[in-house]
Amino acid sequence: MNWISNYVRPKINSLFSRQETPDNLWTNCKECGTMLFHRELADNLNVCTNCDHHMHITPRKRFGALFDGGIFTEIAVPAVVEDPLKFRDQKKYPDRIKAAQKSTGEKDAMLVAEGDIGRTPIVAAAQDFSFMGGSMGMYVGNAFIAGVERAIELKRPFVMFSAAGGARMQEGILSLMQMPRTTVAIEMLKEANLPYIVVLTHPTTGGVTASYAMLGDVQIAEPNALICFAGPRVIEQTIHEKLPEGFQRAEYLLDHGMLDRVTHRTKMKEELVTILRMLGGLPPAVVADLPPPTEVSELAASDAGDAKAD
Repeated sequence: MNWISNYVRPKINSLFSRQETPDNLWTNCKECGTMLFHRELADNLNVCTNCDHHMHITPRKRFGALFDGGIFTEIAVPAVVEDPLKFRDQKKYPDRIKAAQKSTGEKDAMLVAEGDIGRTPIVAAAQDFSFMGGSMGMYVGNAFIAGVERAIELKRPFVMFSAAGGARMQEGILSLMQMPRTTVAIEMLKEANLPYIVVLTHPTTGGVTASYAMLGDVQIAEPNALICFAGPRVIEQTIHEKLPEGFQRAEYLLDHGMLDRVTHRTKMKEELVTILRMLGGLPPAVVADLPPPTEVSELAASDAGDAKAD
């Protein structure tokens, strides 16, 4: 009996038991509650197919969809002092950095790259909100400036995708110093007559909003993105009044003249290509690519062969 219950029965149960479905196949939309299949969600650039809620997307995935063929080259960022203030709260600052690097696979909260979008060469930077809330520290400042310098060197437009909770408190005044540093870098772009386009994504707040995120030649935002310096709860607690519905959201700012566009993520590349080519005095982008020269020659040869046969 022990042999049957200890060996035979578990063996039979293992053969006929239903396999469990992996937990990562479905994502629950926080806005409407719809369960979304992960491949369908990824194909739609992390936008809910039911309610159009724009979910978080990493810079690498964003760049993969933005650049032609998903091909881009990362720009090197100068190294920074690891823990300049020897800051510690519940954890040491270096431990927080290492944990964020492990969970995201990135060095810090900004990725800078160069490549082509719609055959238009650009330099782009994007913040990763999953890396310590996309907070702006010395590395982010260095990354932004490295991107601007590369854009000036190549004479290309600079496109910035912002997503941040503000300055990084663990670096104190050193993080706040990135506000004037990045502002000077933007002035360098203007002196070089190069376009600076900002795409504000959810959320963009604090010192990032108070510096490079609101200094673009063209200001674009994703739908329903929170864009502010102080959040709505802080303002309500300060003035003791109820704020208007949709206050500090992208559509509200567009209606009040703080934005030029509110553009769906799936249409962002097309929008950027159109704007950049207009600002650069370039002809409209090619909608459909012609076949490679080898295919054209092969087609011509086959047509000639058919003509001889006739």
